[in-house]
Amino acid sequence: MTTTAHRDTTTATTPWSLHPDRALPADPALRPIAREVYAATRDLPIVSMHGHVDVSLFADDTPFGNPAELFVTPDHYLVRMLVAQSTSPHGAPGVRGIQDLGVAPVPGAPAGTAPAETDPREIWRRFCAGWRLFRGTPTRYWTEHALVEVFDAPVRPSAETADELYDHLADRLARPEFRPRALFERFGIEILATTDPAQSPLADHARLAADGWGERVVPTFRPDPLLHVDRADWLAQVGELGAAAGTDVVDYRSYLDALRSRRAAFVAAGARATDHGHLRADTTPLDDADAARVLDAALRGEVTTAEADAFSAHMLFQMAAMSAEDGLVMQLHPGVLRDHCEGVARAYGPDKGYDIPEQTEYVRALRPVLEAFGHHPGFRMIAFTVDETSFSRELAPLAGVYPALRLGAPWWFLDTPEGMLRFREAATDTAGFYNTSGFVDDTRAFCSIPARHDLARRVDAGHLARLVAEHRLDLDEALETAVDLAYHLPKASYPAPR
Repeated sequence: MTTTAHRDTTTATTPWSLHPDRALPADPALRPIAREVYAATRDLPIVSMHGHVDVSLFADDTPFGNPAELFVTPDHYLVRMLVAQSTSPHGAPGVRGIQDLGVAPVPGAPAGTAPAETDPREIWRRFCAGWRLFRGTPTRYWTEHALVEVFDAPVRPSAETADELYDHLADRLARPEFRPRALFERFGIEILATTDPAQSPLADHARLAADGWGERVVPTFRPDPLLHVDRADWLAQVGELGAAAGTDVVDYRSYLDALRSRRAAFVAAGARATDHGHLRADTTPLDDADAARVLDAALRGEVTTAEADAFSAHMLFQMAAMSAEDGLVMQLHPGVLRDHCEGVARAYGPDKGYDIPEQTEYVRALRPVLEAFGHHPGFRMIAFTVDETSFSRELAPLAGVYPALRLGAPWWFLDTPEGMLRFREAATDTAGFYNTSGFVDDTRAFCSIPARHDLARRVDAGHLARLVAEHRLDLDEALETAVDLAYHLPKASYPAPR
């Protein structure tokens, strides 16, 4: 194989292939070691313990619709980059906003909201015309891995190759070996956790269990909308919670009982964890009387912002207490201001790429939970961050002393080759390797799962190779550590409840 095929100057007609040493160290002293370390993990099963792939994808097991529907419209990484360049001469022609990439207005959108593009081929052309915008990004790595390694794409995306590539992918998507369950097997996924609303009836998980997939695709309990009592839809959410739990939520006690009931239903369905995406990591509890007073005010629609913030922190403490009882691992994903552009959220809904990280404090915020449960044998918390300044200053020291706390993998904006490497260098000094969760992909894009795990394994191989070359680890230790990070640690971090 010549190196020409891997240069950015490749012509549209050059067969597309990926370099076997991609994302491994360029240093000639490190690369042979990294290759050996990576070889030990390359073919390990994938343990995907936190993500946002819709469970109905596997329960229905119907073919994917078209390339735009699979790769472009639902992927906020792709959408946000193309929109960011919508007024630039380097941008993709025809992209003025997210609607031009197939994102549809929500019911009740403001008058005058632009309708979504409905021609999938035109959406795909716009994406391909903007392919150069993704150079140097992890989105490029994940997408090209899926296109080449999964779908055998013959050419790179470009304005000139868009239709050829679309037809190739459409042909593949129509084949039975490219349906969701077949790809699940091909990807080597051992277990995959979805993320499900607390009031979900878990019907699709029940269908999977009936088909023998109950231990391969498991739910995760996500109660966020129920814990923020100043949300506009909170009363409706609580009504759904009560209906799912078979009770009326009329006060603080019945509210907690309903949450416990739903947690038990998730445990019965195979859940391993809860997930909490609060803006802040505050876990300060309230007195029961104060919590009951705030809940009553919320039920009347009279709660203040300050009361709602205090109640959300209190409920994180309560979720920790419940995890100590039922064994569900508590995942905390704070520090992202969701829907930074309120106009886009009103018109097109949440999670459309306008989520922005902010500085997050953990030392005092997590102290109530860690003092109460940090040494509890039945409690496990995995803390994530998008504020990488906190890795060495706060989270690694906390995970390095509290038995119940694990430091989660680099998440979202840090899920990059450089971000993952900075994480290892910042966290290992204090937390070591074994107080971390191992890799967690946290993706909505099903076909990116093997790419994300592959990238993490390559980056870890490079980091471990440097430790070997510097005589800080022996090769056998590096090989064992790589396997633990890729496979054993994720499994150990998310044990089945007792």
